[in-house]
Amino acid sequence: MPESSRRLVVAIDGPAGAGKSTTARLLAERLGYALLDTGAIYRTLALRARERGIPWDDGPAVAALAPDLNITFELRDGANRVLLDGVEISPRIRTPEMSDGASRVSALPEVRAALLGLQRRLGAEGGVVVEGRDIGTVVFPAAEAKFFLTATADERTRRRVAELRATGRIVDAAQTRDDLMARDHRDSSRAVAPLRKADDAVEIESSTMTAAEVVDRMADVVAKVSAGPVGPPATPGQAR
Repeated sequence: MPESSRRLVVAIDGPAGAGKSTTARLLAERLGYALLDTGAIYRTLALRARERGIPWDDGPAVAALAPDLNITFELRDGANRVLLDGVEISPRIRTPEMSDGASRVSALPEVRAALLGLQRRLGAEGGVVVEGRDIGTVVFPAAEAKFFLTATADERTRRRVAELRATGRIVDAAQTRDDLMARDHRDSSRAVAPLRKADDAVEIESSTMTAAEVVDRMADVVAKVSAGPVGPPATPGQAR
């Protein structure tokens, strides 16, 4: 990317299993950007709550854990490593149980409010790819490049099964599909910050695309935006 190009906030939203994590990692590497996985933040909070014996539906108690959530990301060796208090926890949060926990705690208004500031601080300087489910609509509504990545339910199930089996887990495809559909319903129907496509997001249906093809398309959009005119200053809570 030319030196004169602006370093943007790139928002990638979409349902579970759409390929956001892989695409976001590859795009961040291509652009030389940092990678912020907001889903991992919710997974980490769910893990911390489980460790403290706090039920995932106890909004005030789970939210109270957020201020002390010392989470950092390290993009190295082709993976986005998640560290809590300086200790890598990536394998512990990439499980079906923590995926379910993340979906449940993210539906709590108190939790979303408690983590909003953390997410914005981590991406405020730009030069970051942020992936999640409400990035372009709530967390960074003024992100300069927004994408909504999706795929068919069958393809998302296939990808999720392959991802879990690659870690050595025994996975039932039918149950995995049911879990994805249940999460889709929770994420799309929750009262606070539901999963939806931002009006100005570029939608990419990736069922028949490789990850490299998706990244190529996103990188083209980012290149055009970063080389364009600078927009007006962002309002509080937004990013430029």
